[in-house]
Amino acid sequence: MQPSASRYEERLTAPRSWWLIAALVGVSGGLMLLPLGTLPMLGGLIGAMVLASVVVSSYGSVRIRVVADSLVAGDARIPLSALGEPEVLDAEEARAWRLHKADPRAFMLLRSYVPTALRIEITDPADPTPYVYVSTRRPKALAAALTAVRAD
Repeated sequence: MQPSASRYEERLTAPRSWWLIAALVGVSGGLMLLPLGTLPMLGGLIGAMVLASVVVSSYGSVRIRVVADSLVAGDARIPLSALGEPEVLDAEEARAWRLHKADPRAFMLLRSYVPTALRIEITDPADPTPYVYVSTRRPKALAAALTAVRAD
């Protein structure tokens, strides 16, 4: 395997229901401009739908990757040498770590529509971040990829 090749990759796409909501936002934009005539109504419909679609697409475009020596979660690139053992969180435990167990200093890549997650302690003493919390649909596979890269 090439050193730059990804060992794990996941895109946390938005659920289909969010796209339906984007379409309804477009209809709302058209209805608001209906009293002004047909062309403004079409402009409002298209403009609102495009705007809502861009928001849904950008929110649902975050990626999680395990590459040569790093965990890449969204815009963050965390060296594996700074990470401890991964802890797989089921839906109930992930919810607890998002709410009452959460530490405001932690790096959290949250997506409300993904119920499961992975939590990894930060072992670097110079880093004030206590842990990394990453929403993932496949927490066991991500934990296995992190462990496999460290073993190499």
